[in-house]
Amino acid sequence: MTESNQNKTNFAGTYFDRDAVMRLTRFLKIASWIVAVVYIYQLITGMAVFVLQLSRNLVYIGGPTDLMQQIGWLLQPSLAGVIFYVALQAFAQALLILLDIEDNTRRAARK
Repeated sequence: MTESNQNKTNFAGTYFDRDAVMRLTRFLKIASWIVAVVYIYQLITGMAVFVLQLSRNLVYIGGPTDLMQQIGWLLQPSLAGVIFYVALQAFAQALLILLDIEDNTRRAARK
Protein backbone atom coordinates (compact mmCIF):
# COMPACT_ATOMS: atom_id res chain seq x y z
CA MET A 1 0.00 0.00 0.00
CA THR A 2 1.18 3.46 -0.78
CA GLU A 3 0.40 6.40 1.41
CA SER A 4 -0.82 9.54 -0.24
CA ASN A 5 0.74 12.84 0.72
CA GLN A 6 -2.60 14.62 0.56
CA ASN A 7 -4.12 15.58 3.88
CA LYS A 8 -7.92 15.16 4.10
CA THR A 9 -8.25 18.18 6.37
CA ASN A 10 -6.50 20.65 4.04
CA PHE A 11 -4.36 21.72 7.00
CA ALA A 12 -0.84 20.46 7.49
CA GLY A 13 -0.37 18.89 10.91
CA THR A 14 -4.05 18.79 11.89
CA TYR A 15 -5.33 15.77 13.75
CA PHE A 16 -9.04 16.18 13.08
CA ASP A 17 -11.21 15.71 10.04
CA ARG A 18 -12.88 19.00 9.10
CA ASP A 19 -15.75 17.24 7.34
CA ALA A 20 -16.46 15.13 10.43
CA VAL A 21 -16.62 18.27 12.57
CA MET A 22 -19.03 19.86 10.10
CA ARG A 23 -21.22 16.73 10.14
CA LEU A 24 -21.18 16.75 13.95
CA THR A 25 -22.17 20.43 13.96
CA ARG A 26 -25.05 19.74 11.57
CA PHE A 27 -26.17 16.80 13.73
CA LEU A 28 -26.08 18.92 16.91
CA LYS A 29 -28.20 21.62 15.31
CA ILE A 30 -30.77 19.09 14.10
CA ALA A 31 -30.78 17.35 17.49
CA SER A 32 -31.36 20.67 19.25
CA TRP A 33 -34.45 21.32 17.13
CA ILE A 34 -35.73 17.80 17.80
CA VAL A 35 -35.30 18.44 21.54
CA ALA A 36 -37.16 21.75 21.19
CA VAL A 37 -40.07 20.13 19.34
CA VAL A 38 -40.36 17.31 21.90
CA TYR A 39 -40.43 19.70 24.85
CA ILE A 40 -42.88 22.06 23.13
CA TYR A 41 -45.15 19.08 22.42
CA GLN A 42 -44.85 18.02 26.06
CA LEU A 43 -45.77 21.55 27.24
CA ILE A 44 -48.77 21.82 24.92
CA THR A 45 -50.02 18.37 25.92
CA GLY A 46 -49.62 19.11 29.62
CA MET A 47 -51.41 22.46 29.31
CA ALA A 48 -54.26 20.85 27.36
CA VAL A 49 -54.69 18.13 29.99
CA PHE A 50 -54.63 20.75 32.77
CA VAL A 51 -57.25 22.91 31.04
CA LEU A 52 -59.45 19.87 30.41
CA GLN A 53 -59.14 18.84 34.06
CA LEU A 54 -60.09 22.36 35.16
CA SER A 55 -63.06 22.54 32.80
CA ARG A 56 -64.37 19.13 33.98
CA ASN A 57 -63.78 19.94 37.67
CA LEU A 58 -61.40 17.00 38.05
CA VAL A 59 -58.76 19.04 39.86
CA TYR A 60 -59.31 21.18 42.92
CA ILE A 61 -57.63 24.58 42.91
CA GLY A 62 -57.86 26.04 46.43
CA GLY A 63 -56.41 29.41 45.57
CA PRO A 64 -53.85 31.31 43.54
CA THR A 65 -50.92 29.52 45.15
CA ASP A 66 -52.32 26.13 44.13
CA LEU A 67 -52.83 27.40 40.58
CA MET A 68 -49.29 28.79 40.41
CA GLN A 69 -47.91 25.51 41.75
CA GLN A 70 -49.71 23.53 39.05
CA ILE A 71 -48.48 25.89 36.35
CA GLY A 72 -44.97 25.66 37.80
CA TRP A 73 -45.09 21.88 37.53
CA LEU A 74 -46.11 22.24 33.88
CA LEU A 75 -43.36 24.72 33.02
CA GLN A 76 -40.48 23.06 34.91
CA PRO A 77 -39.75 20.32 32.30
CA SER A 78 -39.86 22.94 29.54
CA LEU A 79 -37.12 24.88 31.28
CA ALA A 80 -34.90 21.80 30.99
CA GLY A 81 -35.78 21.65 27.28
CA VAL A 82 -34.71 25.27 26.81
CA ILE A 83 -31.42 24.53 28.56
CA PHE A 84 -30.79 21.45 26.37
CA TYR A 85 -31.63 23.40 23.21
CA VAL A 86 -29.34 26.30 24.09
CA ALA A 87 -26.51 23.97 25.15
CA LEU A 88 -26.65 21.98 21.88
CA GLN A 89 -26.77 25.14 19.77
CA ALA A 90 -23.88 26.66 21.76
CA PHE A 91 -21.78 23.51 21.40
CA ALA A 92 -22.37 23.48 17.63
CA GLN A 93 -21.35 27.14 17.35
CA ALA A 94 -18.30 26.54 19.56
CA LEU A 95 -17.12 23.80 17.19
CA LEU A 96 -17.47 26.16 14.25
CA ILE A 97 -15.57 28.89 16.12
CA LEU A 98 -12.77 26.44 16.89
CA LEU A 99 -12.61 25.48 13.20
CA ASP A 100 -12.32 29.16 12.27
CA ILE A 101 -9.59 29.70 14.85
CA GLU A 102 -7.66 26.72 13.46
CA ASP A 103 -8.09 27.93 9.88
CA ASN A 104 -7.03 31.50 10.72
CA THR A 105 -4.02 30.27 12.68
CA ARG A 106 -2.87 28.13 9.75
CA ARG A 107 -3.37 31.00 7.33
CA ALA A 108 -1.43 33.40 9.51
CA ALA A 109 1.41 30.90 9.89
CA ARG A 110 1.73 30.58 6.10
CA LYS A 111 2.24 34.33 5.60
